[in-house]
Amino acid sequence: MNNPPRIFDRHSVRLHRDRAAAHLDANDFLRREVASRLLDRLGDIKRTFPMALDLGCATGTLGQMLTGEGGIETLVQCDLSARMADRAHGLCAVADEEALPFANGRFDLVLSCLSLHWVNDLPGALVQIRRALKPDGLFLAAMFGGQTCNELRHALGAAEGEIEGGMSPRVSPFAEVRDAGNLLQRAGFALPVADSDTLSVSYPAPMKLMADLRAMGETNAVAERRKTFTRRATLAAAAAKYAEKFADAHGRVPATFEVIFLTAWAPHPSQPKPLAPGSAEIRLADIL
Repeated sequence: MNNPPRIFDRHSVRLHRDRAAAHLDANDFLRREVASRLLDRLGDIKRTFPMALDLGCATGTLGQMLTGEGGIETLVQCDLSARMADRAHGLCAVADEEALPFANGRFDLVLSCLSLHWVNDLPGALVQIRRALKPDGLFLAAMFGGQTCNELRHALGAAEGEIEGGMSPRVSPFAEVRDAGNLLQRAGFALPVADSDTLSVSYPAPMKLMADLRAMGETNAVAERRKTFTRRATLAAAAAKYAEKFADAHGRVPATFEVIFLTAWAPHPSQPKPLAPGSAEIRLADIL
């Protein structure tokens, strides 16, 4: 795309990640859970990857968890935030997912854990990732999906409409799993697969969820958001509405995180190809 929509303020995304970097290791329980599920998928693929890239590495969570597993010989890490990258051990660089600095055909594997949901031009970023892969190279990623923080979205929207007389984007728009496979195909990947997991985290109060999102660098960076601080009355009303609608018998509230997993390969002649339409020798109706 020549002029991709500006959904997110990438400067704010970087600032949020800079701010969270110093204490992320004490607040990365969700990232570690998603990384574990991502690496389970990698473990199912029995091959070696001489050169791999961790795109959006944060403070190096994936690299710490790999510890020589996954068939990876050399891992390059990069993040939009210099402060995040500085805290990751090993080979690390500062790089923007929207403008990758890597040569074509450089990597056997590209991993990305909870980074791509902040990209404005996701189809363009996927094209760059596919180009950075060697033929038959693997792309494996996890990103937040459309049902993420739906409880918080409902509570903030209702409170803002009631207190401030209107609504502004408070929770980021996320991709839907049904669209993810199509995006991989558009980017030129082969054998694309998209699936999702839903994680539910229990909190003692809605404000603890908001504090955790800030600590993870996942606060609002929508370009059209209000630039002023949220009123205390709005936050109090949102917390009350959140608890009223979603709290359990013990007063704890859930937070839903939908995680979309993407698996795809850079094209190569050796890969399986779909049969041409009408080439089947047995009719499905006869089998049934």
